[in-house]
Amino acid sequence: MSFSDPQAVARYAEGPIRQVPGFLGLQQMTAILLAEHVPPDGHVLVLGAGGGLELKVFAQAQPSWRFLGVDPSAEMLNLAATTLGPLASQVELLDGYIDAAPAGPYDGATCLLTMHFLTREERRQTLAELFRRLKPGAPLVIAHHSFPQVEPDKARWLDRYAAFGVASGISPENATKAIAAISGRLPLLGPEQEEALLREAGFDHVELFYAGFTFRGWVASKPLHWRDAAT
Repeated sequence: MSFSDPQAVARYAEGPIRQVPGFLGLQQMTAILLAEHVPPDGHVLVLGAGGGLELKVFAQAQPSWRFLGVDPSAEMLNLAATTLGPLASQVELLDGYIDAAPAGPYDGATCLLTMHFLTREERRQTLAELFRRLKPGAPLVIAHHSFPQVEPDKARWLDRYAAFGVASGISPENATKAIAAISGRLPLLGPEQEEALLREAGFDHVELFYAGFTFRGWVASKPLHWRDAAT
């Protein structure tokens, strides 16, 4: 979808539930993983926060947390503000990319259903910037398209993704268009490559916690005894 198209943005909330297996559970699991390490008065960075769906789940689960939601689409951030309603008092919304986010440091960070839009080098840079903004011991939770990129495995997983969409109410024609777009336009990486990038950025304790057909999710953390050069 185009995140600058007002009509597409208005329909955004319908998409993830139909397209992402276990979408609601993914958000709840992310909140639980954050809560393992984020303190009661924690400050959490949410990258790719447009729409506000995960921000709402996090804010409801942890009323004393504060959030910075970052997204490059002003239209999606407007939708996030609407989605949050009275919970918006817990959240600051920022129009931009990760390099626009204040240095923090933050008690935790998330990036859900966003990294698959980035090239390998952009992912490496984004992970490094997230790492730099986190406190030692802070968790990072990410989830996005990541599945084997060799044939015939790639086609088989894409077919399963399409079948899930059809079973969830998406027309077969649109499901076919979706897998063509994913395969042809997204700079996809396999799970092993994703985990390697997390470790290259400095994260440790990299653990897979979610797998839903073409989607994977990991939790990792900044080493507890890490000392940044400036400290």
